[in-house]
Amino acid sequence: MSGKMIGIGLVLLGLIGAGVMVLSNEERGPQEPTVPSSSTPSLELSETPAGSAQLLSVEVVPVSSQHLQETIPLSGELLPFLSVDLSSKITGIVESVYVDRGAHVKKGDILIQLRAPELQAQRREAEAQLRAANITYTRLQAAASTPGIVAGNDLELAQHHQEALTARLQSLQEMEKYLQVVTPFDGVITQRNIHPGAVVGPDGGGGRASSLLRLEQIVHLRLVVPVPEAYAGSIAKGATVTFSVPAYPGETFQGMVSRIAQSVDPKTRSMPVEMDVHNPTMRLAAGMFPEVRWTIRRATSTLFVPATAVITTTENVFVILVKENLVEWIPVRKGSKSGSMVEVFGALQSGDLVVIRGTDEIRAGTHIIPIPREISANTST
Repeated sequence: MSGKMIGIGLVLLGLIGAGVMVLSNEERGPQEPTVPSSSTPSLELSETPAGSAQLLSVEVVPVSSQHLQETIPLSGELLPFLSVDLSSKITGIVESVYVDRGAHVKKGDILIQLRAPELQAQRREAEAQLRAANITYTRLQAAASTPGIVAGNDLELAQHHQEALTARLQSLQEMEKYLQVVTPFDGVITQRNIHPGAVVGPDGGGGRASSLLRLEQIVHLRLVVPVPEAYAGSIAKGATVTFSVPAYPGETFQGMVSRIAQSVDPKTRSMPVEMDVHNPTMRLAAGMFPEVRWTIRRATSTLFVPATAVITTTENVFVILVKENLVEWIPVRKGSKSGSMVEVFGALQSGDLVVIRGTDEIRAGTHIIPIPREISANTST
């Protein structure tokens, strides 16, 4: 009996629970069928039309053709136009030195007086021998007027001996001229290495062969500039070049290209170029290192692109060419810069469109939407 009661109780509880659920659903209202979350992406991809992916928009600029004319700084050195170390040609004793460092001298001025007693003794000996030879020749010549007294050969020997002694005396007299050291050109004494009483002479002459004085021409200077090989084609003889020196900040000076080495130094890969600099006030000095404003020119026009358009990687240097909305990598070699533009050499033509801000993330073969833009040579990109 108790078992039946328990069964009836369970049935009643079930009926009561079912009634509660029906009432709850009626209060909520009708519900939309739920779609499993895992099916959502496949529906979005299927509804997306093929090829409708958004294209990349990129700013492009045309390649320009220009005549390069840019100014770059180069280091140079000022040298005296003429420079010489004055030494003694003969061995002697310094008797007097008439100049000192910084003295302005003219051509032909006597700078040093030497004394050579041995040379003077040789000259006096040669003079005495020549006088004796003259007397001998004169007497033989007078005796030869009587036939048979003097042999003709003796007269000829006396004549040649006289000529030899004359030549020796002239040589000694010429040597005595070297007892005076004179100025070979107008200039300034920049070094003095000798004092009275010193024994001087040529190499192997028993004296010092070092320089006695150093003479330099300062009113006319040489400005030597090593021009890099890459710019050797821009050297123009007769061109005026501007330069400055640290001694006179804010001031500029000028020189004219006069001598070109026409040979590249294999060690520095540069070509020495000399400019004439007139220095009448002598404000400039030899040995100064000026900064030269060197103008680079090209005989023919070359191609330029913005500097930001050139991409440099570990493997290549290239620009991104856009043709018919398709990207192509073009290898180039960079030249000189002109403002924000850079000279390039490669398979490009004037008017070709290149990406202004190049990056290797824009791969070759990519389709893009080019946005044309004009850039001047001095515009910063």
